[in-house]
Amino acid sequence: MSRAAPPAIPEGQRVYAVGDIHGRADLFDHLLEKIAADDGARAPAETTLILLGDLIDRGPGSCQVIERAMELEQSGRDVRFLMGNHEEVFLEALKDPCRETARFFYRIGGGETMLSYGLPEKELIECDSLQLAERMPSLVPQSHIDFLGRFDDQLTIGDYVFVHAGVKPGVPMEEQKQRHLRWIRDEFLHHDRYLGKMVVHGHTVTEAVEERPHRIGVDTGAWSSGLLTAVALEGTERWFVDTADVLQAA
Repeated sequence: MSRAAPPAIPEGQRVYAVGDIHGRADLFDHLLEKIAADDGARAPAETTLILLGDLIDRGPGSCQVIERAMELEQSGRDVRFLMGNHEEVFLEALKDPCRETARFFYRIGGGETMLSYGLPEKELIECDSLQLAERMPSLVPQSHIDFLGRFDDQLTIGDYVFVHAGVKPGVPMEEQKQRHLRWIRDEFLHHDRYLGKMVVHGHTVTEAVEERPHRIGVDTGAWSSGLLTAVALEGTERWFVDTADVLQAA
């Protein structure tokens, strides 16, 4: 089944959905400036900013990204946050620092996250993954834990649904399970038919934005590529705002 008409955002609304930031506070700040400039140059609209999850891990500034996101939440702007698989593992390691969870957290970039919270590099080198997880509660503010714990799993606006990883084909949006919304890959990525909504997602890195008839992937690997991307939506229009100018200036 395919959609006859192009997907649309309700009239009077504008949406910017930001892909996986992964601790790149520098790129995040720059992209927010570019989004503000883009939004300000257009006709007035009710603007929603969506962060698609995976704010943390791998890059050097996870703590700073969370603090910036919290500032956005408190600014009075319409900002929504989606739970990524990295936030899920981070919260689980804080809640129950068993060896298996701790090892997985470390493997997916948790060491860099804890450095951003003030863990000395010497201690990171010397401690094992379980010791790292046991140190986490003393370093991570409760306000950050509470903030991440409030993240949503999906958001629908008009003909679009916004998720972190994707959706399970054949399952209604209201019946999607957390593990699919936060973790799914191949079954979703290899699906080639309309899913009831146009799906905007991150989670899976591509060199450039991946636009398909039924989904838009905006994880351009910011933590290593330097390219952080947001898709902008208004009516049936679609455009992109990114940090490519940072790469060109380097």
